[in-house]
Amino acid sequence: MVRVWFNHWFSSAYDLIELLKQDNPELYVIGSSTTADSVVKLACDEWHQEPAEVEGYIDFCIDFCRKNRIDVFFPRKNLELVSKFKDRFTDLGVKVLIDDYQVVSLLNDKAKTYGFLKDIKGLNIPEYHIVNNAREFEEAYEKISEKGGFACVKFVRDEGAMSYRRIVKGKKGFDRLRTYPGVEMLYDDYLACLSEKESFDDLMVMEYLPGREISVDCLATEQGPIIIPRFKSFGRAELVDFDPSIVSLCESILDRTKLECPCNVQFKEKDGIPYLLEINTRMSGGLQMSCLAAEINIPRIAYNKLIGKNERWSMKKIRTTLSFVEAPKIL
Repeated sequence: MVRVWFNHWFSSAYDLIELLKQDNPELYVIGSSTTADSVVKLACDEWHQEPAEVEGYIDFCIDFCRKNRIDVFFPRKNLELVSKFKDRFTDLGVKVLIDDYQVVSLLNDKAKTYGFLKDIKGLNIPEYHIVNNAREFEEAYEKISEKGGFACVKFVRDEGAMSYRRIVKGKKGFDRLRTYPGVEMLYDDYLACLSEKESFDDLMVMEYLPGREISVDCLATEQGPIIIPRFKSFGRAELVDFDPSIVSLCESILDRTKLECPCNVQFKEKDGIPYLLEINTRMSGGLQMSCLAAEINIPRIAYNKLIGKNERWSMKKIRTTLSFVEAPKIL
């Protein structure tokens, strides 16, 4: 049996593990999370709860791999840190589905990502400013507002878009009670929070792009790149459409970054024009949607590539609309 570990993944990893196990009876999947009632445990053969706070997370991971005889590690938590110490896992005989630290570190920094990719032909980069104090935030916000746009913010070093906010002005009091706030935050409130610190880590103030999100699941293989664009609506329906311009941009990004593991390239539209948002160096939360529409199994192909097996693949390139329903599970 090959023992595979998934650490602290989001709930849709349930589907990714199911895909990985298809035609792979030799796999024994071990899952872990700080969330005791994660639905992911139902797809695993063995489950462990991670401590909420761990001092020295890499040491924890190495110890976990040693104690549980892990052969293959699919990391999600602390990706950049795991990539930095990938050699420690390799020395232990553990294969890790993560790219090298140099590229993971670069792509985890949005400003560096934009600078590295900005000269790719046809690639649009949104207007952005890097700020380190409240005064600089005010100035950056005004520059974007002067052009008639809205602003959004996110710390450059972030995981899972936890710090993302859309900044709004003019909405106050009762006017806000009939709208779902989501990630909206009032300008004055956000400025007050920033003003608590004399300076802070790099914060990106960027023009808000109001159009569709395009989430592109990618994997480089010997046979050629797998590239599946999903156009997201504001509901649950998603459109898989192999738009030649999006596919071409992702081919150029893969060629420039030399990413070898599954990744997800995100664009967002403004006036019908796609702008690069970010690149996630992991399998996306909606990868199972892409796999279903294109009739391909990316988790399994990536696993086989990692262990040195070249799996031949084909996929259906047909414009497909799909959605999903929630199914109750007893934990």
